[in-house]
Amino acid sequence: MRKINIGLLGFGNVGQGVVKILRERKQFLSEKIGLEINIKKICDKDITSRRSITVDKSMLTKNPKDIINDPQIDIMIELIGGIEPTKGYIVEALRKGKNIVTANKALLAEVGKELFAVAADCSKSIYFEASVGAGIPLIKSIREGLVANKFFNIFGIVNGTSNFILSRMSDANCSFSDALREARAKGFAEKDPTLDIEGIDSAHKLILLAYLCFGRLIAMEDIFIEGISRVSLADINYAKELGFDIKLLAIAKKDGESLEVRVHPTLIPLSNLLSSVKGVDNAIFVSSDLSGKLLFYGPGAGQLSAASAVVSDVVDLTQDIKAGMFRPTLNIVPDTSIKKLRKIEEIESRYYIRFMTVDKPGVLARISGILAKFGISIASVTQKERRKGQSVPIVMLLHEAQEKKLRAALKILDHLEIIKEKSVAIRMEET
Repeated sequence: MRKINIGLLGFGNVGQGVVKILRERKQFLSEKIGLEINIKKICDKDITSRRSITVDKSMLTKNPKDIINDPQIDIMIELIGGIEPTKGYIVEALRKGKNIVTANKALLAEVGKELFAVAADCSKSIYFEASVGAGIPLIKSIREGLVANKFFNIFGIVNGTSNFILSRMSDANCSFSDALREARAKGFAEKDPTLDIEGIDSAHKLILLAYLCFGRLIAMEDIFIEGISRVSLADINYAKELGFDIKLLAIAKKDGESLEVRVHPTLIPLSNLLSSVKGVDNAIFVSSDLSGKLLFYGPGAGQLSAASAVVSDVVDLTQDIKAGMFRPTLNIVPDTSIKKLRKIEEIESRYYIRFMTVDKPGVLARISGILAKFGISIASVTQKERRKGQSVPIVMLLHEAQEKKLRAALKILDHLEIIKEKSVAIRMEET
């Protein structure tokens, strides 16, 4: 039986999961694919710490060149993360005749176009199923299963940390800080959770999804990104009373010749399937012309879930190698009907607004009067408590309004003496 040799760059949590699967399912996989997958070399900066799975010391190295320069290694799995020196390792490995499997969404979002071009020039492939949704077979489904489709919208819960925090706030009636503390204790949040809670991780993943669906590799600076750190327990509870949940959504919407690409907290109806996605689970809603509306759901993190996706990519590549065939990783065809990216100021949406105001007559009339000057109409309004002489919340749902006009109105309102805190505005989507 022909042997395909693997070099593993990164022996952390997911890397250990990959080794575990390839070892424990070796015979199972061989019978399925007619090839033997052999882990030849593992590289990590730390090769002495105890791990959940033991390997022969002769397989371990601290030097990536030991994998890159080994002519017997067919596929390099990259699981070290970051942009540099990772990019350099991948470029060098491609030029040395190796195919690449990676879970590095930040790398692909930032320099993917360059890496895919190098791969094509070398007649090698870069596969990245684990970069979005961990073990959910999303990228393969879009790239292959939906190959004949043209896409309209993407709405994704693609960051497990943020979804865990918002879910705990809702289910346990706890504050943002308490939910974040619990996420850290359970290993769902990093010591510095900025990339997750501020929406940056979601934006990286959205870039890859938009590239797959619309053929546009969008720069980070062209994505509107707003995290969840200003979402309070009060907002979650008020939204629930109104029949909504709050989720951090990665959104790409095609509207005529325009494409909106944004990440932000979003009110969605409790009847929407995305509202039932709890904990670290991910869910991605995709609408297309032929297959209609599809929902991909599953664990968005976890050692074996992510490792399963990595192994899936490895198996795909072994079949290409066995057949002596080169398939371009992303034979992307741009959607030529898209002429421009719509800026956040240009979008139109319904909104949830919370004002903290003084409790005295005439406040509501003053707020609604300023909104009316900008052509913004109120769908419903609730004054939640009465505490004479203190700040009280006024919660509004607005009819569809242009973002630019709403921002202008809120800028004026937030400087009024009757407004005691910066207002909270959260966009609404029906999906």
